[in-house]
Amino acid sequence: MKREIVLDTETTGLDPATGHRIVEIGCIEVIGGIRSGAHFHAYLNPERDMPEEAYRVHGLSSDFLKSKPVFSEKVDEFMEFIADSTLVIHNAGFDMRFINHELDRLGFPVLPMSRAIDTVLMARKKFPGSPASLDALCRRFEIDLTARTKHGALLDAELLADVYLELLGGRQVALTLEAEKTAAAHAAEAIIVLELREPRHFHPSVEELEAHAAMVAKLKKPIWEEYN
Repeated sequence: MKREIVLDTETTGLDPATGHRIVEIGCIEVIGGIRSGAHFHAYLNPERDMPEEAYRVHGLSSDFLKSKPVFSEKVDEFMEFIADSTLVIHNAGFDMRFINHELDRLGFPVLPMSRAIDTVLMARKKFPGSPASLDALCRRFEIDLTARTKHGALLDAELLADVYLELLGGRQVALTLEAEKTAAAHAAEAIIVLELREPRHFHPSVEELEAHAAMVAKLKKPIWEEYN
């Protein structure tokens, strides 16, 4: 079954070329269109200050992050988790640019954009002219947003995994599968198990013959008389 990784990052700013860094990565494993429960998550020390405008977005302060590992300490675990799977990212160009900047700094091969599925482009194609933000898509698909008071990479990846499934038509597929399971369960319940008895190898007794004759005598218009 196809393995995909739904991925999100939080950063100190908008452009790694101007010195901005990743401060959080969240990844959710999806296998065959279903969340497996496996995930990767890391807060990262950006080795620089946290601009106020970025802090207002994700709430990750310099004090909180200074004790966290730097990217080089988590890169092997991150690369092992994503392996060669397709990456599902909302506004993929942004996250891929930051990830590849970090990989390039450490001498790792960069990830080709061909590995990424951009859910913003998917949403714009499916709903042209409609808002394509993660919040807007969650509201469209009635996905619970109550836990999202600020941006967070792991939470956003979890929400995006649900959005991605919906963009693929997942709810309808899920309902169809559930209906098939229900029908199969009802069919199983409707099966009548017959108890097989060993055949008799002896003739009925006199008492049994008399009891049978008495029962037949009580019948009104037995069906076999119609064919005599």
